[in-house]
Amino acid sequence: MKLEDEIDAFLASLSFERAMAANTCEAYARDLRRFAEDLSRRGRTCAAEITREDIVGFLRRERDRGRASTTRARRRAAIRMFLHYLKERHLIASDPSALMDSAKKERPLPRVLSEEEVARLLDSVSGDKPRELRDRAMLEVLYGCGLRVSELCAMKMLDFVSDGELLRVTGKGSKERLVPVGAAAGRALNAYFAHARETFLPPNRVVPHVFLSALGKPLTRQGVFKLLRTRAAAAGIPASRISPHVLRHSYASHMLAHGADIRAIQELLGHVDIGTTQIYTHVDAGRIADIHHRYHPRADA
Repeated sequence: MKLEDEIDAFLASLSFERAMAANTCEAYARDLRRFAEDLSRRGRTCAAEITREDIVGFLRRERDRGRASTTRARRRAAIRMFLHYLKERHLIASDPSALMDSAKKERPLPRVLSEEEVARLLDSVSGDKPRELRDRAMLEVLYGCGLRVSELCAMKMLDFVSDGELLRVTGKGSKERLVPVGAAAGRALNAYFAHARETFLPPNRVVPHVFLSALGKPLTRQGVFKLLRTRAAAAGIPASRISPHVLRHSYASHMLAHGADIRAIQELLGHVDIGTTQIYTHVDAGRIADIHHRYHPRADA
């Protein structure tokens, strides 16, 4: 079997057997096709010919090209998963990546906005025109519910439960969770539903998604990024400091700062591993040190 066909079979298994998120599948597809191109230049046409030196050389060349450590770590993981998949199915005799150490990538601290900056961003969208009502609701939901941008774009009207107090979110791996819709997000959504959403609907068509573009289609990830950066610029926040994920990080960090339990934040964010959530404790290290200083009997002894 050709290497391209083996990669296609592996990617299909990620989607159908493991229910891996579409964005992750797409990233792994790019990683493996780049690896395949590198192998092709060295005369490798099938996975059975791959050696450990091929993998190490590819990752070294990616480093020399200036690829970020996070990108290299993901490509390494994609290659390991691909070869493990082939070995499990007896499509290769041995896995050349089996004895390689897992990449130890440094996890950068998440970028966050201060509470004042978030308030300034939200308050900068205060008009009553359809686009303003839509954008205010979108921003309130991103920050108030801690959603990923893909989750925001996929939101449907039927996802609201308990009279709109809860939102059913389908996250990575098609896993569902319930997220409370706070008062501010609820008010913004009600205003959008009552006075704006139908202006975005195409004539005689029902669109199930919550947030719609001027063409009456569901907002895309790219559309949300563009809208967010436009609104952030109006609030005096540089484009380099804003993204949908920055609002998600801010959601978690601000809740932690106000005393939320880390396990509760894990559930609300839809993290499988508590280690992913614990990164926010590093962001809030200053507050933790202050609490120790104020309350421990021996802090000033």
